[in-house]
Amino acid sequence: MPVLNIAALGSHDLCRSLGKLSDSRDVESFVFKEGSGPDRRILSLVRPLNFPERIRPLLSALNVSDYGIIEVNSMDAALGEAMVAFSASGIEDGDLIINPKEGAWIDPDDVGMIKDQAGLSSWKVHYETPDMNEYRSHLLDKVRLQASSGEPLVSIDQHFVVKGIGLVGIGYVRSGELKKHDSVAIFPGGHTGIVRSLQVMDDDVDRALTGDRVGIALRGMGDDALEKGSQVVKDGSDILSRAKRSRLQLEISIFQKKQPKTGDVVHMSFDLQFFVGRIESIEGGTMVVEWDRPINLRTTFDKPPLLVQLDAGQMRILGAVSRIVSI
Repeated sequence: MPVLNIAALGSHDLCRSLGKLSDSRDVESFVFKEGSGPDRRILSLVRPLNFPERIRPLLSALNVSDYGIIEVNSMDAALGEAMVAFSASGIEDGDLIINPKEGAWIDPDDVGMIKDQAGLSSWKVHYETPDMNEYRSHLLDKVRLQASSGEPLVSIDQHFVVKGIGLVGIGYVRSGELKKHDSVAIFPGGHTGIVRSLQVMDDDVDRALTGDRVGIALRGMGDDALEKGSQVVKDGSDILSRAKRSRLQLEISIFQKKQPKTGDVVHMSFDLQFFVGRIESIEGGTMVVEWDRPINLRTTFDKPPLLVQLDAGQMRILGAVSRIVSI
């Protein structure tokens, strides 16, 4: 279905004014649907919780989003880190909504300067909270049916067992299209089974396309076949590459003062997965990382993986991975 996935770093009230709360865990999901049938357009907002204390929910939201909203309540290090994270994720279209805390004032020129420095020069600054009906219409105008090219891959963020149905996974179609009755494999684990049924935004469908948030009922595999971050692919697909060590090219983020060094522990966020590794060697912008366990990763991608260092202080985003190969 035509959908715009939005990473929204703002208040619950702001997101609630744009869509209906549909789920809450380490992120909150808000959905707005307009129209029906082939003319239906959907806004899907993903609001990370507990940022800046925890960065992983923000990274998960960025993994699956193509548009961004940041509500600016104060000028602080967390705002700079958030802007850098959106920029490193390649989210070129978005809005900064200035909404200072009661009794405070924020200089719009300062917001504009920082956004340009962070790499978000194409984003729009709203000097006050816009009319939400008009703003929702603005977002709906940006909804497009994404090209569903390449091998199908679905990244899972929730899973459960339903009596009478069996194992169900919920996640996002990251590439291609998945069809009812497809034979699929689950990684990690290598479990195989059949797609029993599909739901997109609570509607039963025969296929799920790139960008869709999808529920997949699976047949022919155990109840423990899925975990958070599981990747669902067509059985026999070679879209994933398995590696215990990787050589990657890193584009260091703006504002990042701490340079990674040999021996550092790093984390990589991609397709709702969160990998832990240790840097073995660095030469220029290229590093070799040994992962704490074998990883299964797409090695061709439009949206880059993000490399982070959790103990790096106020700027945990090391940068975007532009290229990665298994070694």
